[in-house]
Amino acid sequence: MTTLQERPLYLGLMAIPTAVGSVLGPTIGGLFTSLVTWRWLGWINLPLIGISFISIICFLRLRSPPQISLGAKLKKVDWIGSFLFTAGSVLFVLPLSWAGNLYEWSSFRTIVPLFIGVAILIAFAVFERYPQMPVMPYRIFRSRTAWSTLIGVFFHGMSLYSLLQWFPLMYQAIMLESVLESAVSLLPTSVISVLAAVAGVTIVGMAKTGYRWSIRVSWVLTVLGTALLVIFDTDSDQATSRGLPVIWGAGIGLLLRLLVLPLQASVPHVDDTGLVVGMLLTYRLLGGLIGLAICSTIFGSVFSAAIAEVGELPEALSILRHPNEAIEFIPKLSSLDLPEETLLIARQAYLDAIRAIIYTMTGFSGLGLLSSFFTADFDLKQTEMSQQSWGS
Repeated sequence: MTTLQERPLYLGLMAIPTAVGSVLGPTIGGLFTSLVTWRWLGWINLPLIGISFISIICFLRLRSPPQISLGAKLKKVDWIGSFLFTAGSVLFVLPLSWAGNLYEWSSFRTIVPLFIGVAILIAFAVFERYPQMPVMPYRIFRSRTAWSTLIGVFFHGMSLYSLLQWFPLMYQAIMLESVLESAVSLLPTSVISVLAAVAGVTIVGMAKTGYRWSIRVSWVLTVLGTALLVIFDTDSDQATSRGLPVIWGAGIGLLLRLLVLPLQASVPHVDDTGLVVGMLLTYRLLGGLIGLAICSTIFGSVFSAAIAEVGELPEALSILRHPNEAIEFIPKLSSLDLPEETLLIARQAYLDAIRAIIYTMTGFSGLGLLSSFFTADFDLKQTEMSQQSWGS
């Protein structure tokens, strides 16, 4: 709807409501979980989605290509490609999440769906050459900037969604905070990340110096911020536990909007900008999906090994012998009437498992940084208008 030259400003404006929701969400979620029921995490979204849906109908104006019937549009949809990508992704991710927890890595229940998922994704990649309107057209990947940015988006999603899930659990399991207290502890990181998301693209638009170095600096902050999390310990004070993730939050927040710019600037035709945004969201969510599955496997494997070294456990902690139930047990740790030395054993096991996740995410973030060195600095002063532009 806007030219590429105007886009940093509007990306910054669009980040503001997202920022407000990201800051308030964990705290409100903690309140619901603590005072009412966790099911309100779902119920509260219904009126918000309803308002959004009505607003889109009333205010969003999109131009449809003339003289094309609904049937003709439906025929153009890449139904087979969509099915292959969805099925392949699910079959690839599921065994990653249960390997080492529900089944062994060597089990056929892990290996068979994993290989089938990979085969289907390969078939999807080959098939995308043929549809009239493919889900992920080959022409997008002819640009080195486009494919390197999508790789970076994938690793960004891995870090973003994985650590956002594990931060509250880390506060609860290691610092013995309640659900609400963990949400408050995460608040500084949330505030910094959303302010960075707004400021990042706005500064690039105002400075007009390109986006490449901004992206690299953001990745450096993300890698550094993730690596510094290993300092977190069972005896860390609040300044450390709440301050350390802020560096990660700044880097991950900057990348949230900055990665849109090189992807949209690299497309062969201006009308592909909407398509690549959809691809960006897909890659980010796919990265998050795979990241969460990998983290689940790492936690189960490391936690089991750490608990096995402890030896005899008191009856109140015997459930920790089952890593599948260890995560669900985390909110109950703070209410256990056990000696501090006994609780420390459990806290240390959780710390070992979460540190393994942090090491893994540091490595993946490093790969994201590496991908940024393949990104070209396209000129953002492009004023070409698409069919959805405000001026058309």
